[in-house]
Amino acid sequence: MHEAMMTAEVGDDMFGEDPTVAELEKVAADMFGRDAALYCASGTMTNQIAIRLHTRLQDEIICHKYSHIYLYESGGIMSNSGVSVRLLEGERGLITAEDVKAAIQPDDIHSPVSRLVSLENTMNKGGGSCYDLDEIWSIRETCHEHGLALHLDGARLFNALVAKGQSAKDYGEIFDTISICLSKGLGAPVGSLLVGSHDDIKRAKRIRKVMGGAWRQAGYIAAGGLYALQHNIGRLQEDHDKAKLIASVLEGLDYVEEVYPCETNILIFKLTDKYTHQEYVAKLAEHDVHAFAFGPQLIRFVTHLDFTDDHMNLLIEVLKRL
Repeated sequence: MHEAMMTAEVGDDMFGEDPTVAELEKVAADMFGRDAALYCASGTMTNQIAIRLHTRLQDEIICHKYSHIYLYESGGIMSNSGVSVRLLEGERGLITAEDVKAAIQPDDIHSPVSRLVSLENTMNKGGGSCYDLDEIWSIRETCHEHGLALHLDGARLFNALVAKGQSAKDYGEIFDTISICLSKGLGAPVGSLLVGSHDDIKRAKRIRKVMGGAWRQAGYIAAGGLYALQHNIGRLQEDHDKAKLIASVLEGLDYVEEVYPCETNILIFKLTDKYTHQEYVAKLAEHDVHAFAFGPQLIRFVTHLDFTDDHMNLLIEVLKRL
């Protein structure tokens, strides 16, 4: 990947003159069977562009209450697009077509206009949980029936595709826009892509510009993302297997109250009162193990391509010692 980045052919992407960015966007669009894609600095940017693209003032987005677009994008739904949010419950961060149908606002001047449904797959706060494709199709049909757009925050979508044996083209057929992240499990240093129709991506480029997202010689970092799409998808199962192995170790430890179901590369577990989550994260850090406190007594581990078998052995030793 580093070699590909160092030898990339570049140009000014704002003027459409960077051949490596253009190739990355074409490869991504073709993978999903869509017209076009837009390379951006982050998944937050691609999500926020999509929300701005599909909504207008006084509209409303329907999403799960644990969605990244709501919890972790710094109020961007309001500040970038001026729309409100309808938050849904759902096991492990997943929602259903029935949930969506029940949340759609009536045609009443007292209510915002339901305009967009956003799903997240895999679901970060759900411990890397994945949607079944049949349920997504049902949500698509509900959106179509009621005139709503459907966006996917697919920050870890390739993990879901590998875990469920699903096809990228299936997702391209279902969603109006898809955000995919290149810098998570795929291992690129920077960047996300927004995938959609030619007209949507043309307008998205204008929105990216007003958000300060125009690129100059972006091909140097786009080359890392291109390499990731071409070489690093198939190996994601290794991360899933490692996460499941860690889960099996945690289940036998006296300071772990519960280990959440582990489908992909995200593992969430709940501590007993032996440690607070702050104490536990600090103790891990003393052994050069870096994890994230995910709420009261909750810890999140994420496996990735730089987490080696040697790291795994050391981690297991540390976990058992604590």
